[in-house]
Amino acid sequence: MFVAGKKPSDMKKPGIDLSECTLCESCVAVCPAVFFINDTGMIEVAELDIYPEADIEEAIKYCPEDCIFWETD
Repeated sequence: MFVAGKKPSDMKKPGIDLSECTLCESCVAVCPAVFFINDTGMIEVAELDIYPEADIEEAIKYCPEDCIFWETD
């Protein structure tokens, strides 16, 4: 998807280090449009064209295990 002023390679996507995640679900509570519990009971990141950076930064802030991060190409 094209976003004015941004190339696809500039887009950031949130990631989760599942080996550190304790499934506290704070990310789901703070940002349910991005983070959800999948069918296997693990946290997953939704595939979106654009991620709400402020909401994800809030989820990062409240993650007790510091396992949410930004991926870049």
